[in-house]
Amino acid sequence: MRGLGTALITPFKADGSVDYEALARLLDTQLMGYVDYIVVLGTTGEAATLTADEKREVRQFIVKYVNGRLPLVLGVGGNNTAQVISDLQAMRNELILDFTAILSVCPYYNKPNQEGLFQHFCAIAEASPIPVILYNVPGRTGVNLLPETVIRIYEAHPEKIIGIKEASGNVEQIKHLINLINAEGNKREALHVISGDDGIACDVMEAGGAGLISVASNAFAEDFWHIVHEKDQVRQAKYAEMIRLLFAEGNPVGIKAVLAQKGIIQNHLRLPLVPASKELQEKIQKELA
Repeated sequence: MRGLGTALITPFKADGSVDYEALARLLDTQLMGYVDYIVVLGTTGEAATLTADEKREVRQFIVKYVNGRLPLVLGVGGNNTAQVISDLQAMRNELILDFTAILSVCPYYNKPNQEGLFQHFCAIAEASPIPVILYNVPGRTGVNLLPETVIRIYEAHPEKIIGIKEASGNVEQIKHLINLINAEGNKREALHVISGDDGIACDVMEAGGAGLISVASNAFAEDFWHIVHEKDQVRQAKYAEMIRLLFAEGNPVGIKAVLAQKGIIQNHLRLPLVPASKELQEKIQKELA
């Protein structure tokens, strides 16, 4: 999984139902040649507030609409290891047919230690019929998957663990992980470190990262293709304020405000998330201009 991946949002109508017409419009923007793969039903897709039936309908719609034109990664995670394994088993045939990998977030709320994280991800690797990308995002989960633990997980299941989306925001930690992967004499070349933060994508790429799973590319795919594939620091600096605004009131609050102003979706979220404040929307409008 190299290059630019978009962490796709899920558009809603005013009544809270999934807006499939808007989803089709959004997918059209992702299929114009600037995105290397799409992440379906992750954090940005508000998967936590979708029912099991809605998740199935959304992923089936996306699979049919994309029709093999881009690789798809499916978010499958949780803080109940047994339930995640059950979900993987229930989707086994679908995963094998339609998805390149799963993206699995660190367990949240429970706050397991490093041994608990190791055993959780080993269980998922054993259960998943397709490759696994780990997802470290301490700001949301309350736990930090340390580089040494990532290496342990990979070495326990090198045939299944293909990468990690690193969204700790800690560049030194990410560089340390990349150094461990590239240490002389090991065989870890298949383990890719993917930036989970739009604002530090170039730093991660310069350190040896494999790419970016981006929120911003929902709306700015072409520019973020250049940022990732050309390590374009100037272009990334141009987006610094927009990236700050995207996350000022939480994700996907900001990116949905942008997409609504661009006429691609309606600006609706599901509780407990609410649309961007009037003040933030005005700042986004000014920055877009």
